Order: sequence, then structure tokens, then C-alpha cells
Amino acid sequence: MTGEPLFATSRSAPSDLSQKSSTPTPQGESARFWPLALGSVGVVYGDIGTSPLYAFREALAQASADGGVTSAAALGVASLAIWALILVVTVKYVFFLMRLDNRGEGGVLSLMALAERAAGKRTAVIFALGVMGAALFYGDAIITPAVSVLSAAEGLKTIPGLGALATPAWVMIISLVILGGLFAMQARGTAGVGRWFGPICLVWFTTLAALGVSHIVHHPGVLAALNPLHAAGFLANHGMIGLFVLGSVFLTVTGAEALFADMGHFGRKPITAAWLWFVFPCLVLNYVGQGAMALQAVELADGAVVANQDWFFVMAPEALRAPVVILALLATIIASQAVITGAFSLTRQAIQLGLLPRMVIRQTSHHEAGQIYMPQVNALLLVGVVALIAVFRSSSGLSHAYGLAVTGTMVVTTTLAFIVVRGLWKWPLWKALLLISPLLALDVVFLGANMLKLLHGGFVPLLLGAGLFMIMATWARGSRLVAAKVARESTPLTDVIAMLTRRAPKRASGVAVFLTGDPDNAPSALMHNLKHNHVLHETNVILTVRTADTPLADEADRLAVERLSPDFWRVTATWGYMETPNVPRALKACGGTGLKFDIMSTSFFLGRRTIVPAARSAMAVWQDRLFILLARNAAAPTDFYRLPPGRVVEMGTQVSV
Repeated sequence: MTGEPLFATSRSAPSDLSQKSSTPTPQGESARFWPLALGSVGVVYGDIGTSPLYAFREALAQASADGGVTSAAALGVASLAIWALILVVTVKYVFFLMRLDNRGEGGVLSLMALAERAAGKRTAVIFALGVMGAALFYGDAIITPAVSVLSAAEGLKTIPGLGALATPAWVMIISLVILGGLFAMQARGTAGVGRWFGPICLVWFTTLAALGVSHIVHHPGVLAALNPLHAAGFLANHGMIGLFVLGSVFLTVTGAEALFADMGHFGRKPITAAWLWFVFPCLVLNYVGQGAMALQAVELADGAVVANQDWFFVMAPEALRAPVVILALLATIIASQAVITGAFSLTRQAIQLGLLPRMVIRQTSHHEAGQIYMPQVNALLLVGVVALIAVFRSSSGLSHAYGLAVTGTMVVTTTLAFIVVRGLWKWPLWKALLLISPLLALDVVFLGANMLKLLHGGFVPLLLGAGLFMIMATWARGSRLVAAKVARESTPLTDVIAMLTRRAPKRASGVAVFLTGDPDNAPSALMHNLKHNHVLHETNVILTVRTADTPLADEADRLAVERLSPDFWRVTATWGYMETPNVPRALKACGGTGLKFDIMSTSFFLGRRTIVPAARSAMAVWQDRLFILLARNAAAPTDFYRLPPGRVVEMGTQVSV
């Protein structure tokens, strides 16, 4: 493992030092408002837009488990779905959380960085909350593609005449083929097909609304579901069953976190406008329409037992059912793509913030910084998705595992929001509690309802989250211990420079760049070069890569250049946690300071630290071994920092923790 520096970097305004950011400027956002709003329909709302495929069906299944579908159950579930969208998505996320942006960026790790700024440091509580929220997101990233594509493929069963293709086995095979192709496509990037996401989802949401209206006009009494008393009355009259139903109703808002997480790609105003004026009305019309169809089925049964069914696909006329299934498959592919891309983006943030070891990050677009591909993450997601489909075999089975990951993330987000409101907004305690308490209470109610599914699959995201939490916590702690030990054993840089001034070794032409995480002490690569090669370059640069707590680093803080002696320079390059560091570009920008940089006469020296077990470790034995495993599999800094491989010299040392 290369331990100098242990971590990566952060994010600032776009410049030549990093990949150009896709985050729109305020002027660009104003000029491209509607294109941005359309883009958000395809990316931000893909997940929540596919919830009608299974959410109403699963909630009504819980409500009618005892004696078939009833009018009260259909009306109650429709009302609960509407008010979940209003309270969770509209009130909490659109009107409140999206105002807690970190220079335009959202998401749980951005909120963690804001909370650290509010507290003035990284506290154990803030760290635990941020890592917990990030870990649970990965559970969501694995479950979303599986449940979405499976639910769409199950629509084949409703197409007359399909016969053999509509069996559960074929549905699984078709789902796996689609998902396999989707994950295989990641290496090529999505820039080519991404332009179709918005238009396809525009057609999808319009179809949702049209299907809903076609049944509402035949049963307008279902509009009573807009009255929250129906939702409250259903919960009050159904006791424990009502909580099970509430857990399934939560599936209607499982994509809400995407509004916050993807804010930096499209801007708050376009995302808000797309929700309020298009996505939200379409979803409401579809859920009310499904309720209308269920009410109509109860009336037509005239007292006979009405079985729960796949209400979404049955809503469509038989002649249009095949096109609707195809459109649903396209919509679920887009929703899955958005979650996969989100997992790549979150992983890059976690690496930059020191929560995960370096991984290979490949840029798949020359124009969009957000278009990245991470082969290790992609492979792990694919394995997880295939395993879930093989174990649960249906979207109904998977839906039991879905809610806990999302509700857990929501509780974390709300708690971090309280810290930010108190620390950065400077609200008094009573005012902050007045705002946060109802939102947190709502999250806790949904969390409790989903906990009832713990033994029916709900444990899956918790196990995934616990495993990832353990990995992140271990990496962060182990990295701190290594950095502290190396600092104790290092020689101050000023002492080394003074020694070299008195007794100058042989000189080599060119520039030597020594990467280090500690700019005050002499890098181990420098000391080994002097010890074994007995030479010192004409110009020596001690380079430290920093990560800001903002998505983009300020241009004024991008580079700090200090001349320590005629032979030594100290350079600190800062990137934001959403940026891709590029060390050669940073050094080229130092020309105005007097530090000349020519890539053909520059050598990059890296200290390759191999972590070995200690006789008495500061961590538990299992944690020590896990940290060593992670360190050994970390990506080489040559690729991560965009160093030219032919100009890199690695010098190794062993470190125990």
C-alpha cells in the first residue's frame, strides 16, 4: 500500500487542475432550466417513478391478507400512498433538505461534511452517522435494480398469449439477462444513451398519469383518498396490520433520497419544478387510479372475495399491455442506471473523505466529470444483484428487504440535518426541535413499520450495511493509526533540509516530486532515496494532496506553494470530494510561482508502505487483518493521481499497526 498520502482529495470550482465539473453554474442553470428539469426526470426520479409497479400491490396485499381486497383497504392504501409522497418527499426533501446543500451538492456524505463544519471537527457521532448512511445506501443500490427490473419483467405474466415466457423461471432469466447487459455496459459509459433517459421517463410518467386517469373517470369517488382522514382512519382501525401496510406503503417513496443526492447534477430549482409540476401529479394520479381499479373490482365482485393482483399492468388495456411492459422495462433500466451511477459517485466521495481505500476510477466521458466507471464496485454490485434475485425470486419477496435500507438512511439524514441547522443556520434549540422533531418522528414510524419485515428479508440491507460500516470504520481508524505512527517515526523536514545544506550529496538533474500526507516531516521516499542512492535532485517538491470538506475546492485555495530553500519547495494541492485529482496538471499551474515543471525531466517518488501485523496491535485482531487486506488491495496511486507510469519511482517500507 502506498501510504503517502493515505487518502485522496476534495472538490472546488472547475479548473484545469481537475476534470471539468458537470455541476451547472447559476447562470448556466438559468439558461438551461427546462433541459435540466427534463434531465432530472430521467435521472433523479427514475427510482421513485418505478415504485407504482409494485408499491400499491404490496401494500394492498398486506391490507387484504385476511379476507381479500375491500373498499376500505383500497381507499386507505391509496390515501397513505398520497400522503407519504406529500410528507416525506415534498415537505421533507423538496422544501427542507434540499436547502441544506454543500455548495450545490447533496447526499449523506455532503451533509456529513456540513455537519463536521458546523461542529468544527469530525466527531465520533457525526462520523458514525455519515458512515452508517453511506453503508445503507449501498444496500439500496443492490436491491433497487433487482426489485425494479423483476417487477417490470413480471408484467409479462399479464400479456395474453405469452404462455411459456410468463413463467417465474423465464421472468428471472429475462431479468438477469437485462441486468447483466446493464452492468456490462458500465465500462463503456452512458454518455451515448444518457440523452434518452429524460425523454423516455417523460413518456413513462405521462403513461402513469394516463393509466390512472382512465380509471379515475370511471370511479371518481376514489378522489376521497386525497383526504388524509382516510389514511389516519385506516391506521387507527387496523392496529398491527396497519403497521405492516405502512411498511409496504413506504415503497412509494424509496427514491426520495435521490432528490437530495443528485442535486449537484441539476440544481435545486429544476429538480423542485420537475417534482411539483410533473412527477408528483403523475404519481398521485397513478396511485389513485390503481385504487379506483381495486374499488371497481370490489363492486363488480358483488360480495365475492377479490384477490390481490398486479394492479399496475392490469390497468392497461390488453392491446396496450405489451408496449406498457416494454416501457416499464426501459424505465426500470434507467432507474437502475441512476442508482449504479450514484454508487460510483458515493464511492469516490468516500475515498476522497478517507472512508475507503483507493480504487480504480475510470473516466468514461471527456466532457462530464460525473461519468465515471469503477470496475470493483460494478462487479460487487452485479454479484449482489444476482444473489438477491436467486434467493428471493420475485419482486414481492424482494420488497420485504427494500424499505429498511432507505428508512435507515432517512433517519441518518434527518439527524445530520439537525446538527447543521443548529450549527450553521444558528437556530435556537427550540426552533430546530420544532422543525426536526416531526420529520424524525415520521422517519422513526416508517423505520419501525419496516422493522416488522426483519425476518422476511429485511435483514439483508442491515447485514450489507453492517459489513460496509465495519469496512469504512476499520479503514478510517487504521489509516489514522498508520499516519500517527509514521509521524512519530519521521524526521522534521526543516531538519533534513538543514542537514543537506551542510553536507550536500551528489546532485541529479531535473525535478523530484515526493508525495506525502504529512508536509511537515520528510517523506520516507526522500529519506530512502538519500540513504540508498546518495543523490539529491536539483529541485525537490514535497507535495501534499488535501481533500476539502466541499464538493469543489475554492480556486484561491487550490494551490499553496512555499519555497523552503534553494532546492526545496512545499506544495499543497487541494481538490473537493467530488473531483478527480490530477497531480501533473496541478504542478503545471505552479509556473507563475517560480517553480518550473517539465514532465519529461520530473520523477515522482512514492513511499510504498506495506502493512504487516503487529505483535500488539491497537486494533482488534480481526480488524487488524481486515485493514491489511484492504490496504493490499488498494489501487496504485499512480492511476489515482494521474501520474505518468514511466516517471514514477516507488520505494517500500513496512509499517505495523
